[in-house]
Amino acid sequence: MDLIARVSRHFEESAQTQLNAVELLAAPIAAAIETLTQCLLNGGKILACGNGGSAADAQRFAARLIGRFEADRQELAAIALNTDGALLSAVGAEFGFPQIFARQVRAFGHAGDVLLAISATGEAANVAEAILAAQEHDMPVVALTGGHGGQIGEMLGDNDIHLCVPADRPARIQETHLLVIHCLCDGIDALLLGVE
Repeated sequence: MDLIARVSRHFEESAQTQLNAVELLAAPIAAAIETLTQCLLNGGKILACGNGGSAADAQRFAARLIGRFEADRQELAAIALNTDGALLSAVGAEFGFPQIFARQVRAFGHAGDVLLAISATGEAANVAEAILAAQEHDMPVVALTGGHGGQIGEMLGDNDIHLCVPADRPARIQETHLLVIHCLCDGIDALLLGVE
């Protein structure tokens, strides 16, 4: 087995996936940046959720908004809904795993807030339930998915933004999701700080 060639293929596939995505996703990412920034300017907050690698992406996004991305600025209101182990296990045990994010959206979310829903396959039942809860609260949704968007892509409304990576391999989708998250953070900072 030629491990160097195998590693090289990963780099090439990742770069090609991102190049394939840029034309498709640049405009909706820009729209998502505007939606998220307007939410923050109006005193709202962004609730982010996902499972596994997508949970890590939700945490990274919230950390970058509360802390900083690349420039110093005031703290921005973002919550990763997948970080409280006691809450997740209590809700999961009492109401079922599909409700672990939805109950938090109902508890913390208000009209004008935004849900950042992340699922590489678009099939995560608990993320889908969170989207339903956000829609009940008149919260726009920014959904990061991949492939064909799955059930999450089908349930999004006119006020929602779908950022669907044109790839089927979960690793390639999640790598591109990370780039999208960095674009969102950079764009929010650029709008708030007036950076060119």
